Formats: sequence, C-alpha cells, structure tokens
Amino acid sequence: MPFTSYVALGDSFTEGVGDPDPARPNGVRGWADRVAEVLASQSPDFRYANLAIRGRLYRNILEEQVPRALDLEPDLVSLSAGGNDLIRPKVDIDLMVEEIGRAVNAFRAIGASVALFTHGDGGKSGVFGAIRGRVAIYNELLRDFIAADPEGIVLVDNWRLKDGHDLRVWDADRLHLNPIGHQGIAINMLDALGVDHDLQPIPIPEGPVKTKQQQRAEDLAWARTHLAPWVKRRLTGRSSGDDISPKYPTLTPLHHPAGDVG
Repeated sequence: MPFTSYVALGDSFTEGVGDPDPARPNGVRGWADRVAEVLASQSPDFRYANLAIRGRLYRNILEEQVPRALDLEPDLVSLSAGGNDLIRPKVDIDLMVEEIGRAVNAFRAIGASVALFTHGDGGKSGVFGAIRGRVAIYNELLRDFIAADPEGIVLVDNWRLKDGHDLRVWDADRLHLNPIGHQGIAINMLDALGVDHDLQPIPIPEGPVKTKQQQRAEDLAWARTHLAPWVKRRLTGRSSGDDISPKYPTLTPLHHPAGDVG
C-alpha cells in the first residue's frame, strides 16, 4: 500500500537547510521534500507535513513536534534528532536514545511506520570530526534499540555513507548538506522504505586539486564566516531557528514535481 500521509520531524537536517529554493516555505527544499514528492506521485490523496526547525535540540523536537505529529495521525513519520545535542559540551546519550525510543513507540502505537537515521561519520573534518566518538556511540545505541524490536521501524544508515567525507556534498558552512547531499539522503530513505522511484544521484562536480596553502586559506575563511557565528550563538544561548516556523505545519497536498533535481 502506498503511503498517504507523511510527517517529518527534526532540526535543520530535516528542514532542508543547505538545499535552497526561494519558492518554498523557509526558502529551502531538502531530502524530506524530495521524498514527499515521490510519495505524492504514487498516491493522489497524499499529504505532507514538515515540522522540523533548524537548531532544535532533541528534547525540543520531542516536546514540541512529536505531540503535533501524533495529532496528525500519519502513516509514515521520519524522526532525526540529537545532532545539535552531540556538539554541545555535555549530553547524556543513553537518556537521549531512551527518550527518542519512547517517541518512536508512541508512533508505532497509532500504526505509523517510523524512519530513523544514524548520524553521519564526519571523519576528521571540522566540527563533526571532533565528535566522531559521540556520534558512533549514539548510532550503536540506536541500532540496539531497533534490533530489540524492529517492527514498524526503517533505519536510514547515514553513518555508512562515505560520500559524507567529501566536502563537495556539503554546503559552504560545512554543517549542512547541499542539494547533492540532500538528494542522496532522499534516495537512501526511499530505498530503505522499499519505495520504487526514479531519483538519481546528482553528480559530484570535478574540481582542481588544491594546494595546502589554498586549503588552509579556505579553512580560515570558513572559520571566520561560518564557525565563529555558530560559536557565538552557542555562547549567547541563541539558535538559528529562533524566528523560524515549520515549513508545512499541517498535512498539506504537494504541488511540486517529483524527481526535479534542480
């Protein structure tokens, strides 16, 4: 049976930051919109809500977004949380996975299928490289939760996507995926769900090999332009999502063509 209603929950990853589209709410598209477009092409009654807001911590997602999603009674939910928590000085990863698990069980209790995501492997790069161990622990605990009772859960395993080490799939801020990366996540989620689709990876553009001096200059420019403002927001208790509302707060029919990779 095709899915007829889908609710996406999370932070900037799910909102679609890094995949700009001025014609859409919040000016971004993202992998969840791309998935929804394919599902809409297969069900004339399909409706989609995206409650994700950039900068949200996992508990914000559970307290603000999960109750609203339960009220919508979708047959498919995607839940990605914890990325913003893992980059903070202190986080109880065991408790985080436990509380996310309770939310998953609430969705399964109303008959919804739930897509969960491991966080990607940042290798040795930037902010994500520094928290690689934490991310690995979170991912293993999430796998353990799913393995104990897999009914109704689909895992989209971003940790094993080694293209994530390539800066060419990331936005200029190196914190969010660009359209290439978002298209890849959409394909992986549809494949994990077993949904037929014709989405194709966006080719990664070739570029000149950079010297160490050129790469160092780019890294310094990135630190000034993107890293410093991010650190300032953390120190002042502000979030990039403070003035942002959900893209699609209620279940809404889609009017965007599926498969468009522009």
